[in-house]
Order: sequence, then C-alpha cells, then structure tokens
Amino acid sequence: MPARLILNADDFGLTSGINRAIGELSAAGVLTSATLMANGPAFDDAVTMARAHSALGVGCHVVLTDGVPISRPETIPSLLGADGKSFRPSVVEFVRALLLGRIREDDVAREATAQIEKLQGAGIRVTHIDTHKHTHLFPSVLRPLLEVAGRTGVHAIRNPFEPAWSLALGQGSLGRRVAVRLVGGLRRRFNAQPQIRDGLVLTTDGTIAISATGHLNSTTLAEILLALPAEGTYELCCHPGYCDDDLSRVKTRLRAHRDVEREALLSEVSGVLNRPNAPVPMHYGDLGASE
Repeated sequence: MPARLILNADDFGLTSGINRAIGELSAAGVLTSATLMANGPAFDDAVTMARAHSALGVGCHVVLTDGVPISRPETIPSLLGADGKSFRPSVVEFVRALLLGRIREDDVAREATAQIEKLQGAGIRVTHIDTHKHTHLFPSVLRPLLEVAGRTGVHAIRNPFEPAWSLALGQGSLGRRVAVRLVGGLRRRFNAQPQIRDGLVLTTDGTIAISATGHLNSTTLAEILLALPAEGTYELCCHPGYCDDDLSRVKTRLRAHRDVEREALLSEVSGVLNRPNAPVPMHYGDLGASE
C-alpha cells in the first residue's frame, strides 16, 4: 500500500485571508485538511468556507496559549495569564506553568470541550484535534484532550512528533531543530496513552515539516515530499494564507511566509500526487477507513 498523506493547514479562522487561501488550496486539490480555531477572529467566515468545500476535513485547533478562551474565565483559572481574562501570551510561559504543576488538567478538558463543541454547534464534523504550538506534546495536556475526544465523538489526534527521516533533512533553524529533537523524548509517552495504544483515538506515523515551520518554501517542500517513505501515514503541517491587513492586526510570527507556503503548495503538491506510486491524499476523517 502506498504512503498516505494528510495535507493540513493550521490557523483556519485566524483571518479571512487565511480562510481564503485554505479554500483555494482545497479547490486546487493540494490541501485536504485544516484545523479551525474556535476563538479565531474569522471563525464565522471559516465555517462558511468549510461548508463551501465539503471535501476538506476540518479539525479543531485547540488553543491554550496566546488568545482568549471560549469558557468563562472564572471556570479555567489555571489557564489564564496575569490579566485573568486571556491565555498566557507565549508558549514559553505556558510550558513553564505546566512543568511547575500550575495548570490543571480539568481546566484543559473544560476549555477543549468548549472549543470542540463550538465547532460542532456550527455544523462542523470535527475530524481530529491538534493544538496551537503543539502543546499536546506534554502528557498533562494530552491526557485530558484524549478524554475529551472520547466524550465529544472525535476519533483522531495529531501525532505531534516529527519522524527521524524528516528531521534528517536538516530544514529550519538550528534552534528549532534542536527543540524538536528534545521534545521527541516524549514520543513513547504519547504512544503509550491507552486511547492511542488501543486505537480508540487514531493518529499518524508522525507530522512532517514541523522543524521547517517558517522555512517551508517550494524547495524545502519538494525535498520533504520526495523523501516521503513508500509506506506509512503522515501529516504535512503547513500555514498558508495571504499576508493582508487582517493578518497585520493579529499576533502571529508567520506573516509574509504564509504567502510563500501558499505558493509552494500550489507549485509542488500536484506533481508529487501525480507521480507513479504517489502518496494517497486524505484527511483525518478517512483514517479509520484507510487502515
């Protein structure tokens, strides 16, 4: 069986320009999946876009850092920053609080449930869960998310670890590659979670292009796709969009590069999908049926 490839765009719902790019890429057949931010400023526009592109799998991009919660702030105090109203403004602060035991798993579960249910209430069939900044690398975030997945009927989750063959390409900054390798030590604990071990919540063999985030262009994308193994199921994580006025008004480190990623997907993916023994494009909702 040839390899299977989920082409997933994060940050659906962040701006209308990101939503437009995701719709265009889905229509072009070079994007199969996107994860929607329940607290994104362009959430309603994203829901409309998702309805217009029924082939696009839509997951929930659970946000626990850098933004405002869906839950009432007083119900999730351990997730909040100094203002008591919004999440901690950086992933570094979030991880520090997590490692110090200051974040309660039931707060994570409550907020994740609220975000997933917001998507479902808008008519979205949620194909999977992932997290903003990959915070479910850590077991104390992963555990409540897996429990919430079971309660809300979501049957898949991103494997947030980059496989060795992808890391070996040496893409991205040295600091990011080192960080990705360091957190790779948590992979065994991810795989050992009962829901994942027993196949109750499905996942992939890894997520590619994590280390290349911010450096994913036509050259690096082509290199990744050509290195894809002949077997296995992988997710390509990307952040396409349009660098427009809306994007300038939101907090994100990826701005002009969203145009670069959009153009790279358009220029490189179709050729790879049309070559002999090409990977089979899919989204997370196809995962169980493709096993």
